[in-house]
Amino acid sequence: MMNAEQANARAKGFFPSHIGMHFTHVAHGEIHAECEVRRELMAPNGYLHAGAVVTFADSCAGFGCMATLPDGADGFTTVELKTNHLGTTRDGTILCRAVVAHTGRTTQVWDAVVTHKESGRTLALFRCTQMILYPRTTGVAQS
Repeated sequence: MMNAEQANARAKGFFPSHIGMHFTHVAHGEIHAECEVRRELMAPNGYLHAGAVVTFADSCAGFGCMATLPDGADGFTTVELKTNHLGTTRDGTILCRAVVAHTGRTTQVWDAVVTHKESGRTLALFRCTQMILYPRTTGVAQS
């Protein structure tokens, strides 16, 4: 089981850290993160880019999945995601709380809520399905 410090260290140098994502809580089946809204995450219309919100939620769910992989699994990949955008912002900090809805041997389903820290408004509802990956076998029959 990884903690928030380990998740932040693992994200360093990868896309989640590039957007400024910081994990604040990691537990089995639940993960929290925050991200400061800054110019690089904005759309040309002056509001937080929808893709930044999806990246934030998907990364949060992905790290939650990593923290809860079943025995023998060595990774995962997102196979489906959906986001309902309910609002946006021009400043402040966004928060994400992702919780597992299903953990199976071959899939996990995660739900995440992205909120604006300062106002408490919900900005997005997110759901994704993760396919659990296992080491490949050689395909050679054993006698």
